[in-house]
Formats: sequence, structure tokens, C-alpha cells
Amino acid sequence: MNFLEPQQLVHSLGFWGGHLAIWAITFAESGLLFGFFLPGDSLLFASGFLASQGLLNIVMLIVGCFICATLGDNVGYATGSHFGYRLFNREDSRFFHKKHLLKAQSFYETHGRKTIILARFLPVVRTFAPIVAGIGKMHYPTFIKYNLLGGLLWTFGLTILGFLLGKSIPNADRYVLPITLAIVVISVIPSLLHILPIGKSKDKAKE
Repeated sequence: MNFLEPQQLVHSLGFWGGHLAIWAITFAESGLLFGFFLPGDSLLFASGFLASQGLLNIVMLIVGCFICATLGDNVGYATGSHFGYRLFNREDSRFFHKKHLLKAQSFYETHGRKTIILARFLPVVRTFAPIVAGIGKMHYPTFIKYNLLGGLLWTFGLTILGFLLGKSIPNADRYVLPITLAIVVISVIPSLLHILPIGKSKDKAKE
């Protein structure tokens, strides 16, 4: 079973098991240290499409993903708040790479509080942004406000996009894979645009 494919989850685990698996992945990818490699944008989009085909319930899907996304961010915030800069001294492992934490920190320093919302649409940064917010002791009520808004925009927007596509385009199942791949590529572009200027600035500094 490939957990990167929601359709396989539903076929293997059934209606309820499929929902639970998607919710669990959303939770882990939103704030657990090892969750950075899990699918996010493509998972939500494909799940919305499956809901349009009657394999999932769109209301349950959105509500569950929203709750799990916001809870995941809270776990990430608590991790950063309690362990703080000890994470920066932690050795890299299979499920933790310091470079991801540093990238999220750089993004946070550039965009401030908006990072909690913007990071929802950026792979890897999405996982580590709430951890960095916790390390920086971001005012918790402020964090909650941005967390709820970002979680709503992310979960609602991508699942509804997939749902509407499935409902409006004849034989939409033929186009789901290429569109999902396009979403993955598009979601990675902002991260690349953010990383490249950093590399350029370092090169100039060396000169």
C-alpha cells in the first residue's frame, strides 16, 4: 500500500479507515519532526477529488483535516517552546535534518507572523514553521489566530479544489494524476525562490 496515494488508502482501509489515515498524515505533516517528508498539498487535493466520486465525505474530510492540521501545528509549537535551541544542536538523523529547521527559521525572520499562514502552502517549511514559532516564544494567542486561519485556508482550499474538479470535469479521473503532480511542482516553486536568493547572497558575501 502506498500512503502517498489516497485512493489506495481508501481501497485498503475502507471508508472510515481512509478518513483516519488522511487525518493522521495531515496531523503528522503539520508539526511532527518526522512529518516533513509526508504528502500535504497533493494529499488534500486528491482526497477532495475522491470525495467528489463518493469515496470520502467532503464535510468530514475538511473538518477532520482542519482539526488535525491545527492540532499538529500546536504540537510543533509546544515542541519548539519546550526544547528550544536544543533542536539546533541535535544531530541529523533519518527523520530530522537541521537544514529544514534553519530554512523555516529564515522564512520566519523574513515574513514574521504571516509565516504561520504562508508556510501552510510550502512543503517542509509547513512542518517546521510552528516549531520555530515556539522556539521564538511567539505570543500564543497570536499564534492560535494565524494557525486557525492558515489551517482553514489550506485544508478547505485544496480539498474543495479537488472536489470541484471532480464534479465539473467529465472523466476527471483521467486528469487527476497530472494535476496532482502539477500541484506538487507548484508548491515547491515558492520554496526554491526563497532558497535561491539566500544562496546568491552567501556567494556575494564570500566575494
